[in-house]
Amino acid sequence: MRALDRKLFRDLRRLWGQALAIALVIASGIATFVMSLSTLDSLTLSQETYYERYRFADVFASLIRAPDSVTDRIADIPGVTQVQTRTVVDVTLEVPDFPEPATGRLISIPEDREPRLNSLFLRRGRWIEPGARGEVLANEAFVNAHGLDIGDNVDVVINERWQRLTIVGIALSPEYVMQIRAGDLLPDEQRFGVFWMGEPELDAAYDMEGAFNDVTLGLQRGASEADVLRRLDMILEPYGGLGAFGRDDQLSHRFLSDEIQGLYAMGFITPIIFLGVAAFLLNVVLARLVSTQREIIAALRAFGYTKFEVAMHYFQLVLMIVFVGAVLGTLLGAWMGQGLTQLYARFYHFPMFEFSLPPGVLLAAMVIGVGAAGAGTIAALRSAVALPPAEAMRPEPPATFRPTVIERVGLQQLFSQTARMVLRQLERRPARALISMLGIALAVAVLVMGRFGMDAVDYLMRFEFETAQRYDMSVTFVEPTGGAVMSEIARLPGVQHVEPFRAVGARLEAGHRSQRVGVMGLPDNPQLFRLLDESQRPVAMPAEGLLLSEKLAELLDVRPGQTVTLYVLEGRRPVREVPVTATITDYAGINAYMNLEALNRLLQEGRVYSGAFATVDSAYEQSLYDTLRQTPRVAGVTMKHAMIESFQRTVQENQRQMQVFIIGFAIVIAFGVVYNLARISLAERTRELATLRVIGFTRGEISAVLLGEQAVLTLGAIPLGLALGYAFAWLTSWAVETELFRIPLVIEPFTYGFATLVVLTASFVSGLIVRRRLDRLDLIGVLKARE
Repeated sequence: MRALDRKLFRDLRRLWGQALAIALVIASGIATFVMSLSTLDSLTLSQETYYERYRFADVFASLIRAPDSVTDRIADIPGVTQVQTRTVVDVTLEVPDFPEPATGRLISIPEDREPRLNSLFLRRGRWIEPGARGEVLANEAFVNAHGLDIGDNVDVVINERWQRLTIVGIALSPEYVMQIRAGDLLPDEQRFGVFWMGEPELDAAYDMEGAFNDVTLGLQRGASEADVLRRLDMILEPYGGLGAFGRDDQLSHRFLSDEIQGLYAMGFITPIIFLGVAAFLLNVVLARLVSTQREIIAALRAFGYTKFEVAMHYFQLVLMIVFVGAVLGTLLGAWMGQGLTQLYARFYHFPMFEFSLPPGVLLAAMVIGVGAAGAGTIAALRSAVALPPAEAMRPEPPATFRPTVIERVGLQQLFSQTARMVLRQLERRPARALISMLGIALAVAVLVMGRFGMDAVDYLMRFEFETAQRYDMSVTFVEPTGGAVMSEIARLPGVQHVEPFRAVGARLEAGHRSQRVGVMGLPDNPQLFRLLDESQRPVAMPAEGLLLSEKLAELLDVRPGQTVTLYVLEGRRPVREVPVTATITDYAGINAYMNLEALNRLLQEGRVYSGAFATVDSAYEQSLYDTLRQTPRVAGVTMKHAMIESFQRTVQENQRQMQVFIIGFAIVIAFGVVYNLARISLAERTRELATLRVIGFTRGEISAVLLGEQAVLTLGAIPLGLALGYAFAWLTSWAVETELFRIPLVIEPFTYGFATLVVLTASFVSGLIVRRRLDRLDLIGVLKARE
């Protein structure tokens, strides 16, 4: 073994505590990277394979009713390769042992073959038998949520009559990887189920023989989607077309794409921050190590070692630490990735969804680790070989003595001798003190960032379900209904207050920008569905004009006072130039709102409503639902507590598991940073502190000198770290923002307190370790003259 190699292992043994702390910091960044990107790869691979094998459509469109003869015209659109027409209806469901409202979607399928598009994966059971009545294939998510199986029954209202359906097969569809109903914020697998019924039976029930009300298209590679959408809308407009849209706007795909985007952001933003801290820490540790080994480096140079060999010796030290951190981080990241994949498998329904760890992710993890090491140590390596051997062999010149600020202003009597020594050391080397403060501040910042996600989700839940949405129940009608229905609902037992709404599909255009949205008409002063600004103050509903969500206004690049073109996609399809009167704050979807009477006038339909929000007495909730379920005009009933349960099952559970990992890593990083800085300070000042012991200072007094300096740096770093933590949280919020969901930039006081407490605890524990080493200080060995 070469002499330099023996020295390398001696240095590692001597620095094992610091090396382990740095390795754990690196492991935290690598583990987050591997966890996010391996899960991302598993999710993306499952999505692409499933879409291709089961022919997920490229274009979707709903309409009122069109004859089958229109199919040929659609197939002639340039770029279209496949056309699948069908009947799709939403119905009221009654599930055994489940008393709450549930909605089912019935989709017609051929009895003798697979659909051309959106083919089904049959998990269990069999296909529908030709000519059999009441047989359906049920979506796996709904079946599992209710404990149903092959041969079980569900009752549905088909064309205003109850009918019993028998489940003969359990299936999955690429159209419902995320089983969510239009208009809902989140999936609710207990209260929304998808069923596939034989085409002849469903068509006959709704008088759709020889007709269809839904169509999906497959496109050639390279076909112009925009042109296909335009031509399809022109064909379907006479038949009540509701506006065609591409795969990017299909709800299930959009949720999945947003999750992939969020994982992609998480896979880079958080590891970059963590590894940035690791690079900073490596730089500080190696720079201080080089400073304490000036004479050793000079001796190596004098014995004939080249600058490159000396530099590589210290870089190998760093690489060994990085290697341990990278291996540990990769193993930990793979384990966490498997756990996250299992969690996603409960929410995203693929025929197969298995964890994969591609070699590219492992290679990238190693490259990132080495890159962080190189970035963090290049300056220290340069300084290790910069000094000539003769100069480096001399001890480092002592710092220039000069009175401190408190001594120059005559306030030294107010401070003890120990305190003056602490302040003198900090003032004498301000750059070093600032670097140490920055290191501790970064530890505080990653702790704030780690808990930010929990704060944001909790705030989002309160904002949506307590502050903005004050209703207990929402009712939607089969079709827009006259105003008398509001009085009927208000008179039902248990109903306390009712507010109507009108919802209509539309497209908003501003210049070359366009967005497909839903426009909701609300009363003048809505109390049950409130529109709020960023300070949670209600926004007045204007007599005319549109209120846009901040995200929608951003996408259209419009501000209050400007005008947008409103294309209504149903009824008489009016087109109007409408002013934007204000923007509102919301965190889900891209939404537009309008005065209810103004929207009714625009649609030229009188007082017509799509549904109502209501507050109800909880004692009457079940009987009220039973009554509404029997009402033919009611298409669905949604209880707010069901939405809250869905939110907790999906967003909160998912976010909390991810945040637990990140908080754990943040705590490791905080302890690693604070401990390393304390040990470095001890290594630099060992000779000075030993001298103080010899001239009469007690162990407690020299500990106070060193730990007092650490305490001042820690207390000074905390405010800076809290500010940096806010900046890191803003960066995270910005990186994961999508059209469907935004993360509010909210950090609770508890999070700031938590970050402060963890860093103070880390500082205290590190101080105890340093104090123990001071108590065992070898005064004779430390004070031997350096030859």
